[in-house]
Amino acid sequence: MEEKLSNPAPLGLMGFGMTTILLNIHNAGFFPIGSMIMAMGIFYGGLAQIIAGILEYKKGNTFGTTAFTSYGLFWLTLVFILVFKGLPENPNAFMGWYLFLWGLFTFFMWFGTFGKNRVIQFVFLSLTVLFWLLAIRDWTGNHTVGIIAGWEGIVCGFSAFYLAMAEVLNEVHGKTLLPIGEIKK
Repeated sequence: MEEKLSNPAPLGLMGFGMTTILLNIHNAGFFPIGSMIMAMGIFYGGLAQIIAGILEYKKGNTFGTTAFTSYGLFWLTLVFILVFKGLPENPNAFMGWYLFLWGLFTFFMWFGTFGKNRVIQFVFLSLTVLFWLLAIRDWTGNHTVGIIAGWEGIVCGFSAFYLAMAEVLNEVHGKTLLPIGEIKK
């Protein structure tokens, strides 16, 4: 008897998408960072993505395991850094390198999206750009770059949100309600 497993990707994508949207509404300058973003970072962006990554492991999906577990841990480390941001002597420079390295990781993961759908390719490419814009903001102290990054991050988050809902609704209805740019193999 074969065990049927559900698709954990929408959980991870939604945890990433919603948390990214909220943090980048802050980065775009709409409201200060607060407990709502921190809680989302710990629980939905963090723990939900780690759970999705573990479930992707069970399905034998190395890409999904690596992506969801890594980005779940990104959110947990980010919240920790924001709570204890006074520790390093030069927090902006260190934060820039932290964000740059996450961008580099994401850039290489983007290559793993080739052959998948166009929306997931967009999510990873736009996330790479987001991380690098935020790194530039922290290295230079340029507030305008931070606002641009915030708007770009909102788009990135909504693309993940869209993909999560597309995967759920398309599966539930057994047909394409929300197109994701499937690539013919």
